[in-house]
Amino acid sequence: MKRSSSQRALHYGRTAALGCVVLLLLVAGALSSWDSAHHIVLAKGREHGTMTVTGCGSEVCTGPYVPSDGGSGRSRVSVDKSVAAKKGDRFPVVVKPGTFEVVRTGTPGFLHAWLPLGGALVLAALVIGGGLRLPRIAWGAGIAGAVLLVATFFAL
Repeated sequence: MKRSSSQRALHYGRTAALGCVVLLLLVAGALSSWDSAHHIVLAKGREHGTMTVTGCGSEVCTGPYVPSDGGSGRSRVSVDKSVAAKKGDRFPVVVKPGTFEVVRTGTPGFLHAWLPLGGALVLAALVIGGGLRLPRIAWGAGIAGAVLLVATFFAL
């Protein structure tokens, strides 16, 4: 049975709209991740060192910072509490330029920075599989997002 032109237009419009939703999810996840990840990925020339957690508030943990190159340290820097830091923990960090904020580096920090993209991949997989009816691509995106989420959980 042939489709009428209005049915084809509706099909293409629905596909385009769902494609835009998928694109929006992935771009939002990537941009949200890049806010922290670019300090880790493009760390050359940035201030590297170690932070020791001395206390945690509702949103951030604070503590002294000791640079790895032997320069002058800082008595207090802050890192997002969501990096699973407890009082007494020490971990490598990179300082955000012009601030007293640091971002955790190494594998745990790298994975944590890309966490929003992992969630976006899982959400996009539902739209790809259910709305666009592309099950193989949906499984690939969903598994990639889930692997990132699980790896971050175990790394932190």
